[in-house]
Amino acid sequence: MERGLKLFMIQKIREKPVRLMADQRCLHQRYQRANPYQNDIGSQILNPQVKMNKLLTVLIVAVLTGCNRANIKTNVMENKKNKTENTQSASDTIPKVTGIGGIFFFSDNPKETKAWYAKNLGLEVTEWGSSFEFRNANRPNEINCLQWSPFKTGSEYFLPSKKEFMINYRVRNIEGLAKKLKANGFTVIDEIEAYDYGKFVHIMDAEGNKIELWEPIDSVFPAMGGKTTK
Repeated sequence: MERGLKLFMIQKIREKPVRLMADQRCLHQRYQRANPYQNDIGSQILNPQVKMNKLLTVLIVAVLTGCNRANIKTNVMENKKNKTENTQSASDTIPKVTGIGGIFFFSDNPKETKAWYAKNLGLEVTEWGSSFEFRNANRPNEINCLQWSPFKTGSEYFLPSKKEFMINYRVRNIEGLAKKLKANGFTVIDEIEAYDYGKFVHIMDAEGNKIELWEPIDSVFPAMGGKTTK
């Protein structure tokens, strides 16, 4: 009996791996029937519908990511633009010279001087001299001008300077600039005067040169027409 039990147990032990393998094969076959898109080692082979769903998911993520990057880029550009505009708005009020507005000088015969420059250097001259036309560097569509004019030698227009020339400077915030010059101890000869084409005031620099400061209204000049040198 004991020997028979041992033989029985030995046989059972021998049969167990065989049965276990058979059971595993059976379970595997059942799993494959229930999951036809699984390969023998369990790696997923996607059916067309699953592949399409995953592809759509990837496309949606890509589109959302692209939109998010575009929004970030747009916001950065807008912030940069607003910052630049705010900086420009603040700087537009700073009183300072922005360019040359005119060159005036003595001549023994202003009429002949203008004719000589017209004939030999091609200036377009009028009774007052020549207006040089140019474009504003910050606003290219805006026409600006520089006035060139010979004055009769001894003209009182240059007084109290004893020099034979006077320069006109284009300025921004002429009131603030005149106030600043007075505070720094420089002579402001007259009061600010306003005309259709801008505001003017005259000062003396550190070497006794009379200077004309002009805050222009440039939009007036194209409407006035006339010849210009350009």
